[in-house]
Amino acid sequence: EVQLVESGGGLVQPGGSLRLSCAASGFTFSSYAMSWVRQAPGKGLEWVSTINDGGDSTNYAASVKGRFTISRDNAKNTLTLQMNSLKPEDTAVYYCARGRGYIVVVPTNMNSYDYWGQGTQVTISS
Repeated sequence: EVQLVESGGGLVQPGGSLRLSCAASGFTFSSYAMSWVRQAPGKGLEWVSTINDGGDSTNYAASVKGRFTISRDNAKNTLTLQMNSLKPEDTAVYYCARGRGYIVVVPTNMNSYDYWGQGTQVTISS
């Protein structure tokens, strides 16, 4: 059974940092691209970042580029999102999602993903 379990969310002041993790199990983690997707209150799903199967290719939404870093440890079946210089508009539930293959051709299309975690809440507020 494929499982994706996020952790690391919380309440942080603007300008602060958080590190999200996604523990994967039930599949060959190193064979799949992975992404982070978020959903702000009252809004739809928004793609944040994608990393390919090997971890040597990454992409970011313009809104987070330069502030967020996606990474993966295939030996530990773990996906990570380091978030720095956080802004109130980063407030959202953050999900990790499995791509349907070793790359994600259109990361902004939510049909590109076949499994999702339960999400972790990130709140940026003073």
